[in-house]
Amino acid sequence: MIRSSNPVLGRLGEAARTPQWLRYEGAPGYPPPQLSSARMMTVDDVVTRTVLLVLLTAAAGAVAWFSVPAGPVVYLAAFGSSIAGLVLGLVITFARITNPLVISIYAVLEGVVLGVISRAFENVYPGIVVQAVVGTVAVFAGMAMLYKARILRATPRFTRWVIGALIGVVALSLLNLVFAVSGGDLGLIHYGPGQKGGLIPILFAVACVAIGALTFIIDFDAVENGVRYGLPERYAWYCAFGLLVGLIYLYWWILRLLGYLRQ
Repeated sequence: MIRSSNPVLGRLGEAARTPQWLRYEGAPGYPPPQLSSARMMTVDDVVTRTVLLVLLTAAAGAVAWFSVPAGPVVYLAAFGSSIAGLVLGLVITFARITNPLVISIYAVLEGVVLGVISRAFENVYPGIVVQAVVGTVAVFAGMAMLYKARILRATPRFTRWVIGALIGVVALSLLNLVFAVSGGDLGLIHYGPGQKGGLIPILFAVACVAIGALTFIIDFDAVENGVRYGLPERYAWYCAFGLLVGLIYLYWWILRLLGYLRQ
């Protein structure tokens, strides 16, 4: 079974519940073997589509950066795109949508959010966006190399630990948001780019970055198992979508961490 701490790639387990090789062994309950022209997903397919989605997100972010005027429109664009992206992302995740157009729309919506937020941080801390992008790419590449070298492996114990830690930080983030909306202050996250961080927000951001990085090990394993189980080529878009979600999460927390450290 394919398991992932990423809720998107975790859904691959249902799609690949019956491995391709089992279908061709004449197992009870399955039809006789038939020749099919449908191509199976490969790792190169996932890599190519992930790069395309990242470029699309970056392009949408650049357009939003230069075209969305400063002022209340920024908050409206960020809030509207965030809600639309969240709803569409949940639909793609639970419906296992593999349509490249729908997934591309999600990438555009997230690009708008990242574009206006990144500009706000850049205005306060010049150069921070480039640093956050470089940091995100470096962490992702480092995790890929560690997985390729089998230095870090998605063992059951490792998976349980990472999933538990991810659930914990997400729950604390939501709790902090509730406190912030109600006028309180849990002290874990400061949302404005100019707000003073302090030791607790820095440590929480470091934990979120570390956990986000480790989830890629489980995601790589999920993609590799999807290829091994013979998922159809169209699922490469779904895998790329899952990796994009992880990259956006990682970029956001690296941006916040750098903002705290730059104060």
